[in-house]
Amino acid sequence: MSLLWRNKQLRIGLAPDSIYISGAKTVDVAGGDGSWTAPVEALSAVLAGHKGEAAVVLADQFVRYSLLAYNETLKTPEQWNALALHRFGTLHGPRAADWQINVTSTSPLGPRLACAVDRPLIERLATIFTSAGIHLASVQPFLVAAFNRIRKTVGNGSCWIVVEEPGRLTLALIQRGMWIAIRGRRADKGWRNVLPEILERESAFLGLSQPVTRVIVCTQGEFDTEMYQAWRTEALGYRELALASE
Repeated sequence: MSLLWRNKQLRIGLAPDSIYISGAKTVDVAGGDGSWTAPVEALSAVLAGHKGEAAVVLADQFVRYSLLAYNETLKTPEQWNALALHRFGTLHGPRAADWQINVTSTSPLGPRLACAVDRPLIERLATIFTSAGIHLASVQPFLVAAFNRIRKTVGNGSCWIVVEEPGRLTLALIQRGMWIAIRGRRADKGWRNVLPEILERESAFLGLSQPVTRVIVCTQGEFDTEMYQAWRTEALGYRELALASE
């Protein structure tokens, strides 16, 4: 699900209550139930008048993630995908058979990031873009898009990535340039006030010998990076990351 953006490519971010479009205002999606159905079905009207090529970034709420430990016996993408399918099947049961699964690596000997998306979502997107006469170049999870945007600044360092979506946070830990943990959790509007406590609990759960104090937050609105004295906090806009070119 990695992506190389093109200069004139239409970029679209899909969230449960919003559609982000490069070069245009955000479209609010009404009447949704938190699933992908409402924003996807609203796409046809959004795409009217557009031509060429497009790339879509999916909200983390539409994606399941799992980390696969590096295994030197796995040599091909098909072998990694088979392991990912087994992992998702173990975690989520038979419904994992209906998911489209991709595995990506960020470090040669580090864990692989497995991403699973409802196959009907991908198929419906393909149909809508074909009907609109637009080539759908790629579909990418938000967390992957965000990491691709910041990976050069992270390098072989360590950081927390915190992604805010309506009623939800995705927490990802990068340590020495490698994925260590990913977790989604519910969050209310006051999450900014308790983020240090959230990350401290996650650190304790992971048994980190030394705390990771760099935090990159991807938020829906303004974020005061001076709130946390003991943390090195950087803030990026969710829309900006969803539509960014690499």
